[in-house]
Amino acid sequence: MGIYLNPGYENFRRTLAADIYVDKTMMIKAMNRFIDKGQNYICMSRPRRFGKTIASEMLSSYYSKGCDARELFAPYKIAGDPSFEGKLNKYNVLKIDWNSEYQNVEDTENLIKIVTEDIKTEMRKEFPGITMDSDDSLGKSILKIYSGTGETFVIIMDEYDVFIRENVSKDLFAKYLKLLNGLFKSATLRPAISLAYLTGILPIVRDRVQSKLNNFSEYTILDSGELAEYVGFTADEVKDLCRQYDMDYEECKSWYDGYAQHGYEIYNPESVVKSMTNGRFGLYWNKTSTYMVIVDRIRENFRGTKEAVIRLLSGESAEVSVGKYMNTMDYFRSKDDIFTYLIHLGYLAYDMDSETCRIPNREVRQEWIYSIEDDEEYEVTDKIIRDSKELLKQTIAGDAEAVARALDESHIHVTSNRSYNNEDALGGAIYLSYIYALNSYICVREMRTGKGFADVVYIPVHGGDPEKPAMIIELKRNDRVESAMDQIKERKYFDSLVHYRGRLLFVGIDYDEKEKTHTAKLEWFEK
Repeated sequence: MGIYLNPGYENFRRTLAADIYVDKTMMIKAMNRFIDKGQNYICMSRPRRFGKTIASEMLSSYYSKGCDARELFAPYKIAGDPSFEGKLNKYNVLKIDWNSEYQNVEDTENLIKIVTEDIKTEMRKEFPGITMDSDDSLGKSILKIYSGTGETFVIIMDEYDVFIRENVSKDLFAKYLKLLNGLFKSATLRPAISLAYLTGILPIVRDRVQSKLNNFSEYTILDSGELAEYVGFTADEVKDLCRQYDMDYEECKSWYDGYAQHGYEIYNPESVVKSMTNGRFGLYWNKTSTYMVIVDRIRENFRGTKEAVIRLLSGESAEVSVGKYMNTMDYFRSKDDIFTYLIHLGYLAYDMDSETCRIPNREVRQEWIYSIEDDEEYEVTDKIIRDSKELLKQTIAGDAEAVARALDESHIHVTSNRSYNNEDALGGAIYLSYIYALNSYICVREMRTGKGFADVVYIPVHGGDPEKPAMIIELKRNDRVESAMDQIKERKYFDSLVHYRGRLLFVGIDYDEKEKTHTAKLEWFEK
């Protein structure tokens, strides 16, 4: 058992011993479909704290000859799969956590040489009959072992992209590229590698790294394909945790859901675990990252950025073209590059069908709100958001004039910053003005009812303030505000809330396009 070569399972054992472990061991079955086949080079990228390292430790524990992990995996799903026994602890595993190596060595410029020599030292001990010269590359050393013994390797590299994210020197980066080239571009070496598994926050960098890794199959937060359920926690997994810890699932969903992949709802695992163990929902992911990432990017202010940011803050989606981004940290040419980058970091969720992005959940929305504070470009937006708390109070208090004034301001702001039709702009004004409500409400747009669709419905999250009513909002243009109220009643939009037992407030709004003013009418539903 070595540090790099054929490591043990202690790290993964400690993960399993934690208060919460969500069984992701069936990912091993997915990897067993790749191993020793043509498409056996895998790069899986996902945001920070979405379980990359845990997955790497799991795969290492399963494949490594340096341990016997049968009993370790026995209680988990993979132990019942037919593929489990055949590949269990049968491979020479070479595992490198590049982030750990980079952070823990003083002589960073010689990091590649230091790690290579340490690995070769372990190889000499493991294979004493194989002669490895001092100037042999890591790839050549693996080839010698394969040629002399017929044994193959599983190569696991965690945080492969740390050299891009840390903006290292050109010399160190060149040495790293040489290492990758020697390992993964050699046709002679390929039979010696049963599986290569790389993880990172960013996908393969296209301008400098892709030529070294263009034979890898990529699974990203944009499209994780058949590995989608292993990106984060799924809805079913979170429901089980909420039942176990007596936490409200719908509120958990509003806080940490929002990512979606191939039919799976994906939750931020770090935040879900922290909320369960702490017994309360809150901001946890920001402890491992910072909203300044957003600030630095949106301040570049490429054409269309501000308009799209306001739309995102309004709770809507924004179009994004993800194909041109080079997957770098320092070369952004457009709004699309910025938004694609933020998708990979988890600050935005991507819908591949509509090719749009949006702020995924309440936790991440707060990071976006932080990012526009004290920024002159977003001064009006910030004020509207800050005023939204008071607007919610005024709405519940029945102050129709306050509602109209707030919408006058937000509608002008929204329409001056985007070029889509007035109906959408009116909806955007509503969403932005009531953004504070998303802290304790679920917002449903175009809610289906027995006789049509209610424009906007705000439903209190279970466990929230009992004094907050549900709100049905109907929007009209160039009509009487009474028409909006009549439509709510005549079409019985309240029937869609048949299971809701709290108070219910009707909000009718009319927008006069000529005067650019709003009229509001508020009525409590009388049962």
